Amino acid sequence: MLKKLLFFYSFLFISLGSFSQAQNYYDNVNLQLFGAALKDALAAKTEAAHVNVLPYTSSSPDTWDAVRATDAYVNASFQGDIVLFYGWEDGSDNDDTNDFSRDERLQDNAGSDTFVYNREHVFPKSLANPILDTDIPGPATDAHHLRAADRTRNSTRNNRKYGRGSGTSDFSSDTFPGLSGENTAAWYPGDQWKGDAARMIMYMYMRYDAICLPTAVGVGSKKFTEDEMIDLFLQWNVEDPVSEIEVARNNYHEDTSNGAAQGNRNPFIDNPYLATRIWGGNSAEDLWNLYKITDTQKPTTPKSLTISSITLNSMKVSWSPSTDNLDVTGYNIYLDGVLEAQTTNTNVTIANLKTNTNYSFTIVAKDLINNMSDTSDAKNGKTLEDTEAPTVPTDIVFSNETDSSFKVSWSASEDNNTVNSYEIYLNDILNATTTDVFYTVSGLDASKTYVVEILAKDADDNASNKSGPLNVTTTAGTFNGISELFISEYTEPNIGQGNQKAIEIVNLTGATINLSNYSIQKQSNGGSWVDDYPLGNNNIVPGDVFVIVHVDVTATQLVNEADLLGPPNIDTTPYQYGSPLNFNGNDPVGLYKNNILIDIIGYEDDSSKHIENVTYRRKSSITAPNGRFDEDEWYVLDAMNLDGFGNHNNSSLSSENSVFKSFKMFPNPTDGNTIYFNVTEDAAITIYTILGKLIKSEKITRSKNSIDISSLTKGMYLIKINSGTQVITKKLIKN
Repeated sequence: MLKKLLFFYSFLFISLGSFSQAQNYYDNVNLQLFGAALKDALAAKTEAAHVNVLPYTSSSPDTWDAVRATDAYVNASFQGDIVLFYGWEDGSDNDDTNDFSRDERLQDNAGSDTFVYNREHVFPKSLANPILDTDIPGPATDAHHLRAADRTRNSTRNNRKYGRGSGTSDFSSDTFPGLSGENTAAWYPGDQWKGDAARMIMYMYMRYDAICLPTAVGVGSKKFTEDEMIDLFLQWNVEDPVSEIEVARNNYHEDTSNGAAQGNRNPFIDNPYLATRIWGGNSAEDLWNLYKITDTQKPTTPKSLTISSITLNSMKVSWSPSTDNLDVTGYNIYLDGVLEAQTTNTNVTIANLKTNTNYSFTIVAKDLINNMSDTSDAKNGKTLEDTEAPTVPTDIVFSNETDSSFKVSWSASEDNNTVNSYEIYLNDILNATTTDVFYTVSGLDASKTYVVEILAKDADDNASNKSGPLNVTTTAGTFNGISELFISEYTEPNIGQGNQKAIEIVNLTGATINLSNYSIQKQSNGGSWVDDYPLGNNNIVPGDVFVIVHVDVTATQLVNEADLLGPPNIDTTPYQYGSPLNFNGNDPVGLYKNNILIDIIGYEDDSSKHIENVTYRRKSSITAPNGRFDEDEWYVLDAMNLDGFGNHNNSSLSSENSVFKSFKMFPNPTDGNTIYFNVTEDAAITIYTILGKLIKSEKITRSKNSIDISSLTKGMYLIKINSGTQVITKKLIKN
């Protein structure tokens, strides 16, 4: 461990005794404040002292200079090494990525060598809001959260949130919705680095507020703080004391005579107890001896616990007040030994409990200096039992019928506690379970009628009766003149916006198509076609799209619509750095079928940056792939214009006599009570909520071409237009 290894090295650092000197930096800050007021005062001081805003690179001084100056140390054999964040080993094993240090001359200059270090953004650029841009001096270039790190190990961390762990740096058992889906593994920085990471995150939050939220970069709970700080970083700040390298970094940046100094300090390195003073939790070190020595007497133990107002999932706990030599400032309430709530009152209602379950409560009193009383005697209570079933699902609607699937929607059931799930039965056989009030049933036979029933269940597994049986028939999947998939959308972001890269494929045929024979390749720098990436045993139903995204995407639209993630972003082959989804504007992208190019975005054999920083969307008139790129087939949109991903709006079929060729619906959006239609044949108009609930059905003709929507509230609706032979769906917005 680093803290245990430090005595083997001879550091040219100022000792921990400098903490008392550092306190002078805060002479104009009222350190007797606490909570948000103290946070704001420290933020004002930190911002005012930040007189030198560094550029990221290509200048002098820049953040490279700052990292080399602050992360360097000297050992007995070589002067000029640099400490590597996340590292722990002295270089004697065969794993370069875990090294504790490296020759400071081996910085990453975008070459092919792996035995280099780069600058780790401890607060990842892509997790900030907005995404941090290194071209703009500010949060992205603040050296207080930039640390030297082995390039490969840094790439392994990627933009993962921090999570709990033990030992050396590695993946955490905590998960979050991220680059690998709903259960992306978080990252543990290591026992020797977790305190450093916590104090840097605290600094970034204090300095840049909502841009750099702790909740965006760590897996934990904010329920015990007034703002967005989470328990994970408070715990790490307590468990891992300040190191000498943190002190040296702080001292360097305060002294503006240093070439790459910013002028400001990280207050949580100077005194970790400041975090306790602001956000609470267990007491961290008070390196100034400013707070804890002023009051060493703990409050008396809370007594006379009682439990009342017991329901299915809540109960009220009360107790007699504690006393203190100064003042009792609050109470911690523990549920089965785990901190559950904090209050300044002498009672609290604990909710979100399980039904018919025994719970044990204990109370601890605390004062302003965080002295804790002894734990009270336990008081036990049991929630009520739930025997009531939910109501039967109603208002069942079918939509989006294809040759292999259909969507079913219904109104939410009600329950005395909580509806937990719904079961969908096909022909009296359980087909699926969902927590939503809609579900797409797939894998069905063409031209077949199915009997559908739905029931609701609550958290205690009480089940409603099944809804009345309803029939739905899949389509025949007949040929409509379109025979092949093609690329319908492409996006490549601006510089500094991360890997927001994606390809969308659309199925406009009349039948479901399996993707087993399809793949994506890129033409690297306009050269060879490389990194054939199979699209897997996935199906696209008629009218639907399939979205493939780079594994590191963070844009909400792409995350929500992604059907397939690209390869991992790692510095090894095959699929190095997420290829082929790491296209960079000079890499044409091709859709392959049985190893034959059938569609392309970008000019083949063109190595120029001709498709960078842009979104391409296929025009609705296009119904077939094209092995030669024709820009006339595409709408060219700004980079990060992502609203079209997940839905290709194509109402033009191959037939010149399509009834929807001249279709119009207007005005849309509307703030009136009537919408009008222009059709060449009679059609059935059906209006649904975005959750699929049927609102209204009417017939329109060329002479009766309007619908009264005065009963619709403001919002977005889906309009399904059925001519008898063709169906399209449009969005309607009522303002």
